Amino acid sequence: MVLGIAVPYLYTIERIMAKLELPAGLKRLRSRYRLVVMNDDTYEEVVTFRLSRLSVYTVFSMVFVILVGLTTALIIFTPLKYYIPGAGSDYASVTALKRLQYRVDSVVREDALKNQYILGLKNALSGESAAPLDTTQLDIPPATLISD
Repeated sequence: MVLGIAVPYLYTIERIMAKLELPAGLKRLRSRYRLVVMNDDTYEEVVTFRLSRLSVYTVFSMVFVILVGLTTALIIFTPLKYYIPGAGSDYASVTALKRLQYRVDSVVREDALKNQYILGLKNALSGESAAPLDTTQLDIPPATLISD
């Protein structure tokens, strides 16, 4: 009776294992290859590697992730971030820059007005003024006394 139950049970496990077998593409990923580095002059094996496609894919993926991580860290934690447009500007520095630009513009404007004023004074004091004299006669009414 024990043998009668065990045989069908094993038979079903074998069927399940047969169904769980890897497809051909996954079998090729796990199959082993040998990479041999040889000296060209003496044909001596220098290094031998046993690899599978899956291990090569895993190593290249890890190297890619590490390189991306290092590049990102290099940009974030060093002054290189200021060379990326818009990445290194925060609100406080932008407002401070605009405030300084406004002050520089107002100082430039005041300097131009002062230079114009000094030039006008020099011309007036030296008599080189080419401004026409105002000789129109004003019509002023006579003064009247108001008695309250």
